Amino acid sequence: MAAPSRAVSVLLVEDNPIHARLLRGLLAHAEGQLVEVEAVDTVAAALACLEQKRVDVVLLDLVLPDSQELETYVRVRAHAPETPIIILTGLDDTDLAKRAVEAGAQDYLVKTQLNAAVLARSIHFARQLVRARREEWSSPMLRLAQQQFLKAAHLLQLDDNVRQRLLFPQRSLVVSFPFRRDDHDQVDTVFGYRVQHLTTMGPTKGGLRYHQDLGLGDVSALAMWMTWKCALVQLPFGGAMGGVRVDPTDFSRSELQRLTRRYTSEILGMIGPERDILAPDMGTDEQVMAWIMDTYSQQVGHAVPAVVTGKPVVLGGSLGRREATGRGLVFAVQEAARVLNLSLDGATAVVQGFGNVGSHAARLLAEAGLRVIAVSDVTGGVHNDQGLDLAAVAQHVAQNRFLEGCPAGEAIANDQLLELACDVLVPAALQNQITSDNASRIQCRILAEGANGPTTLEADEVLAQRGIFVVPDILANAGGVLASYFEWVQDTQKLMWSLEEINARLQRLVVDAFRRTHARAQQDKLDMRTAALLESVQRVTQAKLLRGLFP
Repeated sequence: MAAPSRAVSVLLVEDNPIHARLLRGLLAHAEGQLVEVEAVDTVAAALACLEQKRVDVVLLDLVLPDSQELETYVRVRAHAPETPIIILTGLDDTDLAKRAVEAGAQDYLVKTQLNAAVLARSIHFARQLVRARREEWSSPMLRLAQQQFLKAAHLLQLDDNVRQRLLFPQRSLVVSFPFRRDDHDQVDTVFGYRVQHLTTMGPTKGGLRYHQDLGLGDVSALAMWMTWKCALVQLPFGGAMGGVRVDPTDFSRSELQRLTRRYTSEILGMIGPERDILAPDMGTDEQVMAWIMDTYSQQVGHAVPAVVTGKPVVLGGSLGRREATGRGLVFAVQEAARVLNLSLDGATAVVQGFGNVGSHAARLLAEAGLRVIAVSDVTGGVHNDQGLDLAAVAQHVAQNRFLEGCPAGEAIANDQLLELACDVLVPAALQNQITSDNASRIQCRILAEGANGPTTLEADEVLAQRGIFVVPDILANAGGVLASYFEWVQDTQKLMWSLEEINARLQRLVVDAFRRTHARAQQDKLDMRTAALLESVQRVTQAKLLRGLFP
């Protein structure tokens, strides 16, 4: 069962009814993607449709009753400058189609030579091409990360040279590479990224994400947040992040392995145990890390476990790494409860996101005495005021992959789940979940951010006014990078720590970071996010100034 995805909206502009039926039939049989088709037979009707609704791609015949040849493309492009356009052509007018592509169309297709695979691939590539040209740096996540940093820079009266230097990553690699499907008939081109925000503090450290909506801006934001996270918990790392723009739920195991190994070979020059260390993130796991380690090791001629963290224990992975992000979040929640004089015994918790972070956070919150009343994933959530049987929930997900249909409670939508009355709310899914639109309806006492960037700056102000205690992402989910650091140290020093040692070290460092952040918030009368950013940015700035400028 694959994760549900939004259907691709296609506007078909074709006046030949036979060709229109042919194209509809081919789109109906396109594999791996739901397609919604609206067909019109004139340019006027196409322009009216584009005014009324969002369209993902236009399939455009250039010879229509009310417009001819290149003028047809020009009129549609002027009306929809950001929409991918694929030209439909016959054998007798391919020169015209080529001129339309030279004028900016994404592709052209000869109608008599089409099949479902060719059509689906052209639509996919047209959308990828438009995004690559236009949207790589245009990311709400990057804008949020930059806004947060600029606020901290202003409060610190940061030197303008340092401020400009830290606003964008130090190194950014964008790769596109071929990837063969299992059937050997289809070769896709996919986009991959590796971004190193800061190399001042030591090697860079950051996750690897597989997601269909990933772009350079998102990866850059995550790398920036990782810099602040490492600085806050005082690790000798700069921030990094990588990813591939694919939907991993649409891939077989063998396809994921080929994709991972090819991506690793594309970024080999950037990574290494003393350069840049990868870790699992959304859409990746221990197995992906094992493939990366093996690919890197094959290139250098010997096993290099320290090139990745979050790998299987048998390959040099660390005990406790898998649940470390959730465990660190619980340590931070316990500290927040201490500050608020809130007893967690019998307190209620809601967790949005039931992946690695959310599922472990929910279980560990329950072990700490809280009653988890709702959890959710991309398919929706499940709610039970008496407390969920988390073992039954986990079993349902293990059998069905998603929470949809879970019998442990009543179904609830993600937006409703966020607004449930509870003591602890943990957004552990995607960014921008708590905004100015819903911040006034959040009903928790502690908001602990398991995800990166789940709360906008506007929402922060509303939450602060309402007295909701926010444990920011760079503190709440720092347990993952701390455990990754422990794993890296064990690999480089050729030693192994017990689980008890790892958890004790994790708790000590999370609690220390929390107390330093809270003390600064009290001292300067700031919210916790701003205080955490000031601690981080100030540490990074000191390091940059001490190292000086080369040459």
